[in-house]
Amino acid sequence: MNFRTVFAVLAIGASAIGTGAIAETVGISMPTKSSARWIDDGNNMVKQFQDAGYDTDLQYAEDDIPNQLAQVENMITKGVDVLVIAAIDGTTLSNALANAKAADIKVIAYDRLIRDTPDVDYYATFDNFKVGVEQANTLVAGLKERFPDVKPWNVELFGGSPDDNNAYFFYDGAMSVLQPLIDDGSIVIPSGQEGMDTVGTLRWDGAVAQSRMDNLLSANYTDKQVQGVLSPYDGLSIGILSSLKGVGYGSGDMPMPIVTGQDAEVQSVKSILADEQYSTIFKDTRELAKVTVGMVNAMLKDEEPEINDTETYDNGVKVVPSYLLEPVAVDKANWEEVLVGSGYYTKDQIE
Repeated sequence: MNFRTVFAVLAIGASAIGTGAIAETVGISMPTKSSARWIDDGNNMVKQFQDAGYDTDLQYAEDDIPNQLAQVENMITKGVDVLVIAAIDGTTLSNALANAKAADIKVIAYDRLIRDTPDVDYYATFDNFKVGVEQANTLVAGLKERFPDVKPWNVELFGGSPDDNNAYFFYDGAMSVLQPLIDDGSIVIPSGQEGMDTVGTLRWDGAVAQSRMDNLLSANYTDKQVQGVLSPYDGLSIGILSSLKGVGYGSGDMPMPIVTGQDAEVQSVKSILADEQYSTIFKDTRELAKVTVGMVNAMLKDEEPEINDTETYDNGVKVVPSYLLEPVAVDKANWEEVLVGSGYYTKDQIE
């Protein structure tokens, strides 16, 4: 190697050290691309992490638990510096996260709590109990608006996936509003089906929700009409609405029931404008990504991330310090202000 070659190699090395060329890497594990919401989450995080100077490794597991485990293990083997995980099943990651801990890899649970492990450092999410409260509030508001002369209101309940910790918070939040109305007779549940063990919808599957709604209608509504359906997610709402429309709701003397939702997906916002779905809950994933980037920045500098909740999210081993963002209820009256005004969607995407 001649003098010029040695000088060039030394110069390149000095330049790399001076510019911090070896960026830290964030492994991002998302559950599925079948929901537009998770695609937005992944894209928002990649953009914001890269803008902050990090490399990213984004993987989608397509709601396959072994696939997510393999992807997480692969990220650990490749030596990512931090893992951000939206778990498919929050109870299945304990062994993988023990390996992450052994490799000194920090872990953030993203939107879904990771359970049964001490090896999760922080949790970034929305106020999930409040999501349920707002869903129930819009359901009751819609019932009063559309069915002022009907008492009691016939309502059916749907829950999210029983392997998603958030589903219980959504349901409990909603029932904190609805149970008093059930107790005083303002609302009845003709099917008698209540409780997450009965009304949960595995993997948040809209086809499963549609099939269950078909069964509820045929078994309980041959001589009456349903006025409301608590749905915790837009993807379920689409299936529920298909079932309702299939037997004539939304036409003739069968008004469309009040159907709630969550995630403000484009198809469901269009459904709200068409007077089918009544409401949804907007969770600004840009803000959730921003909080997550802030947590990673702090952890990698050995600083304390900003949190605002140290009591709510017990994962069965420890209370995970959390940052909770505020959800926003959206209906036909405020969709443009909330969704377009914030820049989340353009008007052309919806109309």
